[in-house]
Amino acid sequence: MHFLSHLAVLNLAMLAFAHPGEEEHHHDRKAELNVREFKVAAKRGLSACSEKLQRRDFHNRAAERRAAKVDSYRRHNGLRARDTNTTADTSHLSSANYTSGTPESTIFASNGTCILNPEGETGPYWVKGELIRSDLREEQPGVPITIEGQFVDVETCEPIVGLYWDIWNCNSTGVYSGLVAMGNGNSDDESNMNSTFLRGIQQTDDEGVVTFDTVFPGHYSGRATHIHMIAHLNATLLSNNTLSGGTVPHVGQVFWDQDLINDVEATYPYNTNTIAITENVDDRVFSTETEDTTSDPVLEYVYLGSNLSDGLFAWVTIAVNTSATYDPNYSFVWTSDGSIAESGGELTVN
Repeated sequence: MHFLSHLAVLNLAMLAFAHPGEEEHHHDRKAELNVREFKVAAKRGLSACSEKLQRRDFHNRAAERRAAKVDSYRRHNGLRARDTNTTADTSHLSSANYTSGTPESTIFASNGTCILNPEGETGPYWVKGELIRSDLREEQPGVPITIEGQFVDVETCEPIVGLYWDIWNCNSTGVYSGLVAMGNGNSDDESNMNSTFLRGIQQTDDEGVVTFDTVFPGHYSGRATHIHMIAHLNATLLSNNTLSGGTVPHVGQVFWDQDLINDVEATYPYNTNTIAITENVDDRVFSTETEDTTSDPVLEYVYLGSNLSDGLFAWVTIAVNTSATYDPNYSFVWTSDGSIAESGGELTVN
């Protein structure tokens, strides 16, 4: 499939509620480009990139890489591929419309591409200074997932080498690690300040690729199932395995198919969460991101085995304007003594 065939423009909300207890605040932007200028420039840049990426065999290499990773995970865990003849349309974004006859070479070559809006929201639960690592699970229960992100420079059409991808999400029952707050599990459990589950940072390789092992997120009040992310450029790796300095050209969120979410939520321990599920169509961030008909902030995925318990492999190609620079808000900082409450950035959460 062509690089632009699944163009997704993440029109992330700049002022919104990211978790219970948040209030709207003025976002004093330092962006070099405003939203409209960014979108026009990014779309123009990606259009120019399409032919170059095809010449560089971008899609074929991506398909081969993803297929090899999935095959490796399946062989390592003794899994058999899901039978697509009886379970059609399981290996796609909701808009892809694959059939039971779609070959894996086509599935893995598709790119749900995100032009990342420079005004994405961080939410209150980014813990600044998280650890560099690829395995984020820490024995958290839930559906195991492996996520591959590939970053492409919208201005040069080249993979972004050396970018650090910072991701975090709640666990299967809607709790974030590294903090204590009302609406985040047991607010009397101060030990959660020392936890790091489902958070981490990894650096892109020479193809602009990062891979994380994590757990499918659960849900909490008022938000659809999602994963937060920040991209760091020109950061310095410290001796304590954390980052310092650099710039942030992207803050955003990605989502999952609603049918898949419903299937996951029917399993244990997701089904022990009694809080009502907010579906994608009712989520304010998802709605904002999909106002444009070309916007699709949903991960593509395949089943690693025959059941959810065997895990999922998901991927996304992310186009970034590296000239943009932003100062994301945070309420917690990771230290040698665990997480501490400390607000900073452009947007302060009370």
